[in-house]
Amino acid sequence: MKPLEGITVLELGRVLACPFAGMIMAELGARVIKIEHPKGGDETRSYEPFAEGDPDRQGERSAYFYACNRSKESVTVNLKSAEGQTLIRDLARHADVVIENFPTGALKRYGLDYRSLEPVNPALVYLSCTGFGQDGPLSSRKGYDTVFQAMSGLMSLTGEAGRGPVKAGLPVADLTSGLWIAIAALGALVGRQQSGRGAFVDMGMLDGQISLLTLAAARYFALGEVPERLGTEHPGRVPSATFVCADGGHVHITGADQHWLPLCRALGIEAWGADPRFADNSARVRLRDEIMPELAGAIARWPRDDVMERLDAHGVPCGPVREIDEVLADAHTHARAMVREFEHPVAGAFKGLPLPFKFEGFDQPGFARPPLLGEHTDVVLADLLGYDAARISDLKREGAV
Repeated sequence: MKPLEGITVLELGRVLACPFAGMIMAELGARVIKIEHPKGGDETRSYEPFAEGDPDRQGERSAYFYACNRSKESVTVNLKSAEGQTLIRDLARHADVVIENFPTGALKRYGLDYRSLEPVNPALVYLSCTGFGQDGPLSSRKGYDTVFQAMSGLMSLTGEAGRGPVKAGLPVADLTSGLWIAIAALGALVGRQQSGRGAFVDMGMLDGQISLLTLAAARYFALGEVPERLGTEHPGRVPSATFVCADGGHVHITGADQHWLPLCRALGIEAWGADPRFADNSARVRLRDEIMPELAGAIARWPRDDVMERLDAHGVPCGPVREIDEVLADAHTHARAMVREFEHPVAGAFKGLPLPFKFEGFDQPGFARPPLLGEHTDVVLADLLGYDAARISDLKREGAV
């Protein structure tokens, strides 16, 4: 069995944060029922890039949608219709968890907020993910991933010294919010075992990014220091940076005191390794401007793979800076089964990235294709809710599903 078998999650989520959390729970064994609008579904079904396949079915070919919606069931519901709202309440009776990322107050207008559903299912764990939380002066404000990167301070930490702020290369605010959602939902489920009751979880995406400031905030609390952008360098450790090699490739090196002498030996500058001025990290941080050009010059004498071979031979923590194609073709990536493939009825065989967990004591996480829009509407309504064919037909005719 998988660890979340027997858990039913109702996902009223769109775009990225909630769908990513839903996929994590689905592949850990939960039954995740994704609610989508009958016309078009989750808007990411229209997002590029598109996989190969029937050009008339573009909404089923979005690789963006594939990335965060595997292993779920899709049920179409028009939340603005009274019949659709009744249907969601019926589904909530059978759910353990609801996750939603509608704007603050939107589902309350439909009678589908936590206070409305709690009487229907007192054991329900209900998580609302919004940009700025349920209260506070910004609670009604809308935002996107890069807005949260900017407002949380993350963007101010990212970029080269002396240059402007830069966003992260991935939508980290959305993705880490998905992780926070999954953590909170699973924590509440464990707590429910003790209390016998469900819970409401208020998750603000800006809050989630502020939580990740960790060491940057610790420097401010301890030193009153507002960290500056340092590119790939670490504010409190030298060496910890990316260096250019003779062939234009890059290596990243991060070392502690015990790695300083081996690093210098590997690079043929052993005298630096023996110099007492550089013996401890605090001194090297103070002398950063003297040390970094010397290291850069030494590393620039060899191609990337030669630098890596020398550093590995001396036990120096390092890694090549790789392009995505290198990562996905790497032998270790494949040895760890971090690229898998599903068969999609429109796109055919398509690759994806599975969950990174390897279990002993449970079955391994799943890896099933994402659903077609509304693919499971009839079976969920019939098998889970007991609706007969006539009632389902009426709901379709009325535009409720």
